[in-house]
Amino acid sequence: MTTTRSATTADSATATGSAATAQSAPITGSTATSRPSKIPRSTAPATRSAPDRLLAVLAAFDHAHTALSLSDISRRAGLTLTTTHRLAGALTEWGALERDASGAYHVGLRLWEIAALAPRGLALRQLALPYLEDLYESTHENVQLAVRDGAEVVYTEWISGRSAVGVHIRVGARWPLHATGVGLALLAHDDPDSQEAYCAGPLASFTPYTITDPVRLRRVLAEVRRTGVAVSTRQITDDALSVAAPVRGPGGAVVAAVSVVVPQVDAQVPALVPAVRLAARGISRASGWRPEV
Repeated sequence: MTTTRSATTADSATATGSAATAQSAPITGSTATSRPSKIPRSTAPATRSAPDRLLAVLAAFDHAHTALSLSDISRRAGLTLTTTHRLAGALTEWGALERDASGAYHVGLRLWEIAALAPRGLALRQLALPYLEDLYESTHENVQLAVRDGAEVVYTEWISGRSAVGVHIRVGARWPLHATGVGLALLAHDDPDSQEAYCAGPLASFTPYTITDPVRLRRVLAEVRRTGVAVSTRQITDDALSVAAPVRGPGGAVVAAVSVVVPQVDAQVPALVPAVRLAARGISRASGWRPEV
């Protein structure tokens, strides 16, 4: 079985998304739609601080726009061409941006270098990778690791094989918590007030099966807490099912979630649950969690 694993290299830097952009589907299929950027681009340039303008230049890049001309950056960032030229030059000199032979700008390796310092990024991935590989070997299906960022999950690792159900995931992809197995596993262990605020909506819909009813979402979260696993069926695309379990940190708090994604049509959930639980427990122990303490 040949596997494909995302790598924390310059290649994955072009695949990872910024926190402020629409991202690719973490699960199967090609019917899922992109989500709008969280960063408004309508703010008048005159009212924006220097840091805001710098961030706007970086936020111009996303999965669908990995190479941009100066004019493209200016338009997408909502900045004048003169300002964009000055900021892009400074960012290029520092290494946050790079230019290719055609003159197009790309996200630079310096950003990847800084991002690798995030404790929930590369460090967690390195701890989790042996257990993710074991989970893949026991299922030969898509395996994912994700963390929470506000109301969304961010995928930090993915392992797949040629015979596994096709996916369009990228490291750095983001989706709402309620629409994915890893998201439900994370949300279910949030504090009650935060859970209630999330359940109050709005809850985005991607297929007819996406959970959009707050009452139903509350029931699902209660079941996740009771069983220790989350099962998400046909929520992002109508052909996939995921089984996820929470990963705990040294103090016992849930810091991530691991999942396996399979074709919905022949999913054997009872057989997947123990494998996913075992992987989550292994990652938790590697992260310093000691349930007996």
